[in-house]
Amino acid sequence: MNIITWLLGFAVLFILVFVGFYLWAVRGGQFDDLETPAHRILLDETKTTKDKDGN
Repeated sequence: MNIITWLLGFAVLFILVFVGFYLWAVRGGQFDDLETPAHRILLDETKTTKDKDGN
């Protein structure tokens, strides 16, 4: 029975740590714009770079 209380306490601590990391990411702006990086790969770049040999 003692192991159940240890496991329950560890599980609650584990959940609180992950909720804390989630809230930290939300407040830090990690989830502000989820669509732009996915669409950015589809956009053509207007700049062209030339190699050292001019091609």
